[in-house]
Amino acid sequence: MRHLSSKSSLATILLAMTTSLLMSACSTTFSGDTIDYKSAGEKKGPNLAFPPDMTVVNGDKRYVVPDGGATLSGFTAVAATAKPEGKETVLPVVQGMRIEREGDRRWLVVSKPAKGVYPSVREFWQESGFLLLTDSPETGIMETDWAENRAKIPQDFIRRTLGKVLDSLYSTGERDKFRTRLETNAKGETEIYITHRGAVEQLTGNDKSQTIWTARANDPELEAEFLARLMQRLGYTETAARASIGSKAPSAPKVSYLKKELTPRLEFPANFDRAWREIGVGLDRSNFMVDDRDRTQGIYFVRFLNPKDLSGDRGFWEKMFSSKSDEDMKRAKRYRVIVKESSGTIVVTVQDDKGTPEVGEVAIQLLTLLDQQLGK
Repeated sequence: MRHLSSKSSLATILLAMTTSLLMSACSTTFSGDTIDYKSAGEKKGPNLAFPPDMTVVNGDKRYVVPDGGATLSGFTAVAATAKPEGKETVLPVVQGMRIEREGDRRWLVVSKPAKGVYPSVREFWQESGFLLLTDSPETGIMETDWAENRAKIPQDFIRRTLGKVLDSLYSTGERDKFRTRLETNAKGETEIYITHRGAVEQLTGNDKSQTIWTARANDPELEAEFLARLMQRLGYTETAARASIGSKAPSAPKVSYLKKELTPRLEFPANFDRAWREIGVGLDRSNFMVDDRDRTQGIYFVRFLNPKDLSGDRGFWEKMFSSKSDEDMKRAKRYRVIVKESSGTIVVTVQDDKGTPEVGEVAIQLLTLLDQQLGK
């Protein structure tokens, strides 16, 4: 975790300290919340929350959190003041909303149509400090930009003294983005899935003078945290939401379901509903973009960017977040991930965009990524 940017000069620091001492109003502290995201889309000071070598995708500017607009901490404070008096002994009844869980995967089920829930979920991410880069009510998919959890920055003496004067020069060296998918189940209810992807900045070179961005493991507990906060946004109290989410699941030994002989495939025992959920979450947590899906046919229509198709000699994540990523993303190919059930056994295969089975290296690569997510 880093503190001051290497680009800041001593003169800048001294000038800022002088300004801070003369203007005590510039000092600031956080409220102690464990989550305080600052989106790359916000325009409050220099845009240093986004890594210099990451590409800021041009999203719909309607979803930029406005200055002085609602924040998650502000919403939580208002919700706390509205909490009914008296000690909570049982979970309050919020009609038509519950958490379901398998292993470390949790999702929210709401007995309303997706089109009625979608606007509230969109507002939730706005209030949480994110800019939506993907916002598709038609497919029920939204994805945030890369953002930094500012609450992870330690409150040392210099930062407490300087406050907002040099706040933008502090960085955690970590970025997060979240994908939300709204799915209609067999009962007509709306299932809401939140999945996390992370990146971390690491020092490289013999003298450790350069940095590159690499993948960080998915964080199921961070996904659960945002699910709990979404439940509050939809009507639960904080206590009830956290009780519904529950504690961290114990880790289980990882089992591989990948079969490479003949037609590459994933093969495991499960019913279709469970398999559809697991494959959907696996796609969201991996380097796939789900364009559409057909649950009745068991098909996910996805785009996948093969690292071998990227230009240049740079590392995979550096390529993904560089200024050339737009050009590279045009090379992302379309595939179909097929989920079929037969006598209690699930078989997952890959087809190209025209429906022809993929049986070579690409199929194994895509299925391996999904296999790494199953059973987590």
